[in-house]
This record gives sequence, structure tokens and C-alpha cells, in this order.
Amino acid sequence: MLEKLAKQTAIYGISTIVVRFLSYLLTPYYTRIFGQETYGIVTDVYALIPLALTLLTMGMESSYFRFSAKAEEAGGDVRGTKRRLFATTWGATSLAAALFFAAILLFRDTVARAMGEAYVAHPEYIVWVGLIILFDVSACIPFSRLREQGRSMTFVGLKALNVVLNVVLAVAFGAAGLFRTEFGVGWVFVANLAASVVTWAAILATTDRTLPRIDGRLLRAVFAYSLPLLVGGLAGTANEFIDRQLIKYLVPAGAMAQLGVYGAITKIAVVMMLFYQMYRLAAEPFFLSNFRKEEFVAMNAAALKYYVMASMLIFLGIALFRDLFALIVGRDFREGIFILPVVLGANVLTGVWLNLSFWYKREERTSLAIVVTGTGLVAILLFGFALIPRWGYYGAAWARLASETAMVAVSWWLNRRFFPTPYDWRRMGEYVAVALAVFAASEAVASRADNMFIGYTFNIIALAAYVAYLVRRERIDLRAMMRAVLKRS
Repeated sequence: MLEKLAKQTAIYGISTIVVRFLSYLLTPYYTRIFGQETYGIVTDVYALIPLALTLLTMGMESSYFRFSAKAEEAGGDVRGTKRRLFATTWGATSLAAALFFAAILLFRDTVARAMGEAYVAHPEYIVWVGLIILFDVSACIPFSRLREQGRSMTFVGLKALNVVLNVVLAVAFGAAGLFRTEFGVGWVFVANLAASVVTWAAILATTDRTLPRIDGRLLRAVFAYSLPLLVGGLAGTANEFIDRQLIKYLVPAGAMAQLGVYGAITKIAVVMMLFYQMYRLAAEPFFLSNFRKEEFVAMNAAALKYYVMASMLIFLGIALFRDLFALIVGRDFREGIFILPVVLGANVLTGVWLNLSFWYKREERTSLAIVVTGTGLVAILLFGFALIPRWGYYGAAWARLASETAMVAVSWWLNRRFFPTPYDWRRMGEYVAVALAVFAASEAVASRADNMFIGYTFNIIALAAYVAYLVRRERIDLRAMMRAVLKRS
């Protein structure tokens, strides 16, 4: 069964890497045409959008997966039941998005003042972003349906359409000199909106002529399951964006410039986030399918171990060569590259507690999500208020790491208390410890090396040694793996 998960992860992975790579091409592009403060607006807005998406989707993506599995368990008219489920969840999220946009349209000036001086002169930015949210939310459930049906290539194709169109329009606007007009950074949002509208129109063709239609009785059952996920999701999303907001409001001077640098450096951690995203896309519908408890426990334990192995390899691959990765962003933004290992560590932990969340989603104990993400929110606020006024974006990075650590700790305790799973914590801890030791040795060599060549040579050898260590420790037969790949190809 893990082969199925690996296959789905690979499909989502390869395609996600391609799609996200195109998207992240905008990072070096924007950081070279915008200054730190202007790019700070981009960072700020795109940190807030996920919060709106989480609020308006109301946890119904996970609900759709779970109730689809329950429909298959129940038997009968499975197709009809799933169709009603799709129409109801799609209708509820679309209605929420429409009401949200109406509120944004009516109160755009108030929202602009709340977001800061950079937006007061351009309240229209708020309207454009509201439209992006409207169309993206309306497309969320149709995208979830594609994942539930295993139509990964269609899913990826539509995501690619969105990103390619966004990138092409952004580059075209830049070439036309539109970013230098009074509207300025607003053209970033126009490009995004155009891509979102086209994607929304395209995904309608996958809905089998189903229209959004709310079944009140079904919605109540779905919402009872999703409400804790909504609250927990809001807290979890807040953990991911509140570090940006704390920089904006707690840094004594030059807040938007620091926000711009922080946003650019976090974008460099693209590979780690790509791995997390492709794993989540495959793992969520996989683990919420109809498995026996014994199968679920065994597969979830194995999946977490292999996730840790892969993520630590990625961590070292980026952290050891972060000076090269710094070239992705503009020269003005490279001053913050020293925070990259901290950001990478936080991203690794995000995937760990994602794995630890599947059991309570499966067991329909979704209220525990509030405990986990609420703990993370408290942690990032405590550490953020303590560190950010003193250290700026460096303090924000450590606050985020503290938050992710707290969520992993609480998730671990809840799992041991309510759903014991035989995770090989000793082995995973060993892999993490060895990776950190390699990183520490690299830092020591770099501080004493006379030239860059010595440092990079050591890093290449150290990374290769870590790979060899993992292969030997797990007794991985590389030759057999290669033969299997060649046979399938």
C-alpha cells in the first residue's frame, strides 16, 4: 500500500516541482524589480491570503475526503451520495466566498487602514486581492474532488495552467513597464487574478455538470466534522502568517523592508516546502481512505520515518549550500540568508506534525486539531513578542521554529495518549541528530577555511557521507531500486 502512496507522491511531486518552480521564478524576478519595502507588500498580502482561504473553505476539503470514504463504506448509491456531497460542500464554500468579497468591497477603506499605511493610498489593492480569494475558494472543492478521484494529472495540469499564466502575465506587465506606474505592485495582483479566473473556468469542465447546491441536513453533518478543523486550521494558518504580521507591527523601524527580506529568504526554502506540499497532496486523501486500523497504523509509522529521512537530506542539501541559493533573490535581500537553516528546520517539523494529525482526522476526533494548532499559536505569539522587537526577522524565524516544535510535541503526546502508533522515534531522532552534526561540522569548517573551495568540497563529501549512512542504516538495495525503475520505465 505504501507503494501507492509513493506513486501518488511521485506524481504530485514531479508535477508540483515543475509548477512551483515556475511560480518561484517570480521571486528572483520581483526581488530584482521591487525594493525591500515594496516587496514587503507582496509578502504581506500573500501571507494573508492563505488565512482567508482557510476561513472560507471551513475545513471542508478534509471533510470531503472523509465523507467520500464513508459513502464507499456504506455502499448503495455511492455515486449519488458523492454527488450530493460535492454539490453541498462546493455550494457552502462558494457562498462563503461571495459574502466575503461583498464585505471586502463595502469596507475596503477600513480594511486598507487596518493593514497599514502602504495600503491607504491604494485601497483598490484590497479589492483585487478579494477577487483572487473569491475565485480560488470557489475552485477548492473541485480540486479536492480531483484528488479524491485520483485524477492527479488533471489536478496538476490545471494548477500548472494557473501558475504559467500568472508568470507570463507578470513578466509581460514588467516588460511593458506597468510596475513603474502609479498602480505599481497592484499589477502583481491583476496577473494573479487573471490566472485564477481562467483556472476557475477550466475546472468547471471537471464537475460533470454538477451545480453548487446545499443539502442542509448533509451540510450540518459535514460541518460538525469540519468545524474543529476550521478552528484548528485558522490557528495553524495563523502560525504561518503571524510571524510576518508581528514583524510589521513590532519592528521599531523599517518594518516593511524587514518583511520584504524575510519573505524573500523564506521563498528560498522552496525545495523543502515543495516536498511537504507534494507529500500532503498525496498523503491526505490516502490516509483518510477506508483502511483497517492495523494497516493505517503500520503505514503511517513507516511513512513518517521515510519523510524524516527525505526531509533531512533536503535540509542539508540547501543549508550546506545556502550561499548559492541566496543568488535566487536580488542583492538587496541576501543579507538575511543566515536565517535559512532555521526556516528549513521549521518546515521539516511542519511535515512531522502533519503525519501526526492523520489519526485524529481518521477517527473523527478533529477537535484535537484545535489543541495542536492553538498550542503553536500561543508559542509563536510568546516567542514573537519576546524576540522580534529585539532581533527583527531573525527573531521571527526562531519564533516560527518554536511554534512548530510545540505542535510536534503536543501531537506526539496526543498520539501516545489516545492512538498509540509504533513510530520509530529512536531511529528518526538518530537521523536528525546526525544531520545536525553534519551541519555543525560544516559551519566549523567554513569558519576556519581560507577559501570557499575548501568549504564546498567538505560539504559535498559530508552530504555524500550522510546519504551513504542512510542507505546503510536502512539497508536500502540501490541496485534493486534501479532495476525496478528501469523495468517499469
